[in-house]
Amino acid sequence: MENTGKASKKKIFDLPLLARIFAFAKPYKTIFYLSIGLAFALAFLSPLRPMMINLTLQRINAAGVLGMQVVLDFLFLITVVQVGLLLVETAMRFFFSYATSWLGHRVVKDIRVKVYEKVLSYNLRQFDKTPIGTLTTRTINDIEAINDIFSEGLVPIVADFLSIIAILSAMFYTNWQLTLVCIIPFPLLIMATYFFKESVNRSFTSVRNAIAALNAFVQEHLSGMQIIQAFTAEKREQLRFEAINKKHRDANIQAIFAYSVFFPVVEIVLAFSMGILVWYAAKDAYHLNPEEAIKVTGNIVSFTLLLNLLFRPLRVIADKFNVLQMGMVAGERVLVVLDNQDILPDAAHAMDIKISGRIEFDHVGFHYTEGHPVLTDLSFSVSEGETLAIVGQTGSGKSTIISLINRLYQHQSGSILIDGLPIEAFTINSLRTGIAVVLQDVFLFPGSVHDNLTLRNPSISRAEVVEAAKMIGIHEFIEQLPGGYDFDVMERGGTLSVGQRQLLSFIRALLFKPSILILDEATSSVDTHSEQLIQNAIAVLTKGRTSIVVAHRLSTIRQATSILVMDKGKRVEMGSHDQLVAQGGKYAQMISLQQRKNEQ
Repeated sequence: MENTGKASKKKIFDLPLLARIFAFAKPYKTIFYLSIGLAFALAFLSPLRPMMINLTLQRINAAGVLGMQVVLDFLFLITVVQVGLLLVETAMRFFFSYATSWLGHRVVKDIRVKVYEKVLSYNLRQFDKTPIGTLTTRTINDIEAINDIFSEGLVPIVADFLSIIAILSAMFYTNWQLTLVCIIPFPLLIMATYFFKESVNRSFTSVRNAIAALNAFVQEHLSGMQIIQAFTAEKREQLRFEAINKKHRDANIQAIFAYSVFFPVVEIVLAFSMGILVWYAAKDAYHLNPEEAIKVTGNIVSFTLLLNLLFRPLRVIADKFNVLQMGMVAGERVLVVLDNQDILPDAAHAMDIKISGRIEFDHVGFHYTEGHPVLTDLSFSVSEGETLAIVGQTGSGKSTIISLINRLYQHQSGSILIDGLPIEAFTINSLRTGIAVVLQDVFLFPGSVHDNLTLRNPSISRAEVVEAAKMIGIHEFIEQLPGGYDFDVMERGGTLSVGQRQLLSFIRALLFKPSILILDEATSSVDTHSEQLIQNAIAVLTKGRTSIVVAHRLSTIRQATSILVMDKGKRVEMGSHDQLVAQGGKYAQMISLQQRKNEQ
């Protein structure tokens, strides 16, 4: 997966990227258009109240001409209008904030569902080369940052720009000379805003990179905690964690420093503008008659309010640009996940076909990494209902064979046939529905025994689960657990022994009624008692089914119809146990070595 590591700096207005992100808002276009409409309305309302105050002062100035009662009536009316405008503006700001946040969270929910759905379809090699913590960051943190594009990013920025334009227009309409004087300090504000934006952008980029590194580190080390403690590596890993966490802290402190400098600068510029306003407007006040003095006073009051309104969006607009930029960086990385086409889709001609069980490898070649073959020109066949044992040293390709049968990976050459049809002729769903896999490292999810056995498939009843447990021979053990079939196995089944988890995986396989059964080193890490139970379970499971057994133990191998001996990705020998022993080849050597170990 490309570009899933560090965040990079992104153009503020990368229009194609923004268009793709905003395409997710299409189902909610009514709310989106409503938020844009509210942004325009709020921009229009912002300067009205200060201008009305100026108008009020001018009307008071004309009291001698209009009469005091007319002025008082006007004051009452203007007060009612002001209060009404304030209530309307408050309500509109509430709906604007709610609408943009509502829209952002709906989009985040939809994107997160699409990302998780895409991750579920990935070719397994993506998980081989991408840290789980990185994908977790993409699915949780980065998608959450996309919400900020809607709630604090582009739409609020548009609203702020409209507000700035409306306020400046009102100021120029009221007194263009005074407006030009008030914006004299603005170049200083523009420079401060630019440096603030750049500094915070660098900090936020570092923060997001540090978060991804922290997530990946914690995820991997919690999963490998047993190894860390067994080899007393706690102190070393703690120091590594502290180093990563220090980068995260320093990046946040750098952002805090930028905020601590920028906001006082904004206040200084505002105070400077206010000072220039009062000086320029009132510098000749002692020459003015009362009417002109009241007009100047009205201008000063209205401009003071307008300047405060003008600086309100200016205080936060640089921060919102950074929020938008980081949201786009996060969005770009999320889109990389969605655009990744390293999946195993159904072939165009694939059909839902029920599997009977014949398997054939015809000159199959496969590699995980180009130039490093794992299987080379491999050919063998297993008839329906037969059991094939695969033996060989570690790295000989045994587990790869079963991964290819399940289409967890795609072979690069040759063909794999099931029931005489290329494996690609089956839909992935129908293929994997007909195959059950029992792995050496059994994975159990947090939840009840029942949920782990059925994988929350509602079509499997409790009665079927109990019947399968009795066939395997561990119904009584499950019943003795606190809560029986509702016992919480905890994360990865940590409350159960290796053998118990293995037996539960046999029940799981039996419940899904497969035509092909695959056992990968199913008895390699269990005690003698558990092995006996597992051997009985294997006998139950393999009866009437095509079975492929990857095993080291002689007791498992003897039961096989035929045995495939692998070495460095190639077929070395194949035949029954007696035939291979009589040949005196590699298999016979392996058996002889195992017997000597058992005798010691």
